[in-house]
Amino acid sequence: MTSKAVRATAAYAALNAAHEVGDYWIQQDSDSVAKGRHGAEGRAACARHVATYTATQTIALAAADRALGLRLDWRWAAAAVTVSAVTHYIADRSGGRWGETGPSTRMVRFARRAGHANWLERDPGAGPLMDQAWHKGWIAVAAVVAAGGGR
Repeated sequence: MTSKAVRATAAYAALNAAHEVGDYWIQQDSDSVAKGRHGAEGRAACARHVATYTATQTIALAAADRALGLRLDWRWAAAAVTVSAVTHYIADRSGGRWGETGPSTRMVRFARRAGHANWLERDPGAGPLMDQAWHKGWIAVAAVVAAGGGR
């Protein structure tokens, strides 16, 4: 039986690689531009992106499971990609809005309350870096969830 640590490590590698592919190769430019917009248009664009992102992560995790003999339990794997999908959607609704100083999104407000207001105002790259850090942190959580059960 493969240890939980090995399953989590392999799951992280697969989910993280799939994150890069799903975020930068699979995501449509039109969705990338629109996913942070207010209203139904932004929500729909973000949902389309997260759907393809989640499919990419699911395929990668299943391929790693099969190729490496991880013996992941499908229920834990499904929970893992769900964690990644939900947290990805939450962050990506802030796309293009990190520089807002008004009410903005929950993520932007959270970043400001966490002491990052000056960085967000000073550096146009701060928001995308915070977005990616958020994703990577939650991918780590998702990998541990994926490893939670094994056959």
